[in-house]
Amino acid sequence: MHNLIKDLFLKSFNNPLLSTLDDSAIIDIDGQKIAFTTDTYVVKPLFFPGGDIGKLAVCGTVNDIAVMGARPLWISCALVIEEGLDYEILEKVIASMKRTATAAGIQIVTGDTKVVESGNCDGLFINTSGVGVIEAEPLRCENIAVGDKIIINGGLGEHGIAVLSARSDLGLKSAIKSDCATLNFFIEEILDCSEGIKFMRDPTRGGLATTLNEIVEEKPFGIMLEQQKIPIKNTVKGTCELLGFDPLYLSNEGKVVTVAASEDAARILESMRKHILGKDSEIIGEVTSRHTGKVYIKTLSGGTRIIDMLEGEQLPRIC
Repeated sequence: MHNLIKDLFLKSFNNPLLSTLDDSAIIDIDGQKIAFTTDTYVVKPLFFPGGDIGKLAVCGTVNDIAVMGARPLWISCALVIEEGLDYEILEKVIASMKRTATAAGIQIVTGDTKVVESGNCDGLFINTSGVGVIEAEPLRCENIAVGDKIIINGGLGEHGIAVLSARSDLGLKSAIKSDCATLNFFIEEILDCSEGIKFMRDPTRGGLATTLNEIVEEKPFGIMLEQQKIPIKNTVKGTCELLGFDPLYLSNEGKVVTVAASEDAARILESMRKHILGKDSEIIGEVTSRHTGKVYIKTLSGGTRIIDMLEGEQLPRIC
């Protein structure tokens, strides 16, 4: 996917707004900066522990705006419905979208509906686009400097394992629920507590490892992680060991990677831990002048190893 974006989409559509490849485009309209994003959701199954495709669509779009330092205001809802989908299923998804949007303080203000023949859609696909306003300087990758700390607001891989456990053909049973959540109010609190936050990104598809590799790609700095500091629930670890997955690459839908100035990191961490979405937050690494353009990890055994970009997809149809 990364190569497809670089080699085809960016090459064809390249412009200053797109070329940064941020989670949202930052657009200046007569001095007012807005964040604009879009995403499509094809998760299978439609319902999973801790969420559903409707909740996921709202959360994902809200979070892509919020990590830019913007305040989400409005989103769209475009549905591709397979012929024969039970009306009750559609009702549940729409009700879930309404609840999630209301809780996040946003409005669903426009949309579209298309129906395709049976067998051509796998139930329901959703596209959501979102708009938010930026009232300060946006959080951009160029703000990052050597010595900055990497913070994560809780355990990795919970969404990926929750969706995997809901696939009846795998016969996997797990108590893990998806971490699917809207992060905008949480992020607002963090930004209010410190001016030392440089950059944020939600580690969704491809997980923490892919997100960090995108941050350091072609940059004059690298990132060193500490394995013992990375929060991962034992149930997630156990499932990953059983199936051969690496939790660093599993999808998350309620996590935010925060890059912060070293002198402010402890204060930001303390603020995060006061919020229900950040009670398990940890400082997991730092930006370094060594290993430029690479992500490394200090292992539990005391050695180091490189963390590459994910090759292929560990779990398809995860969001």
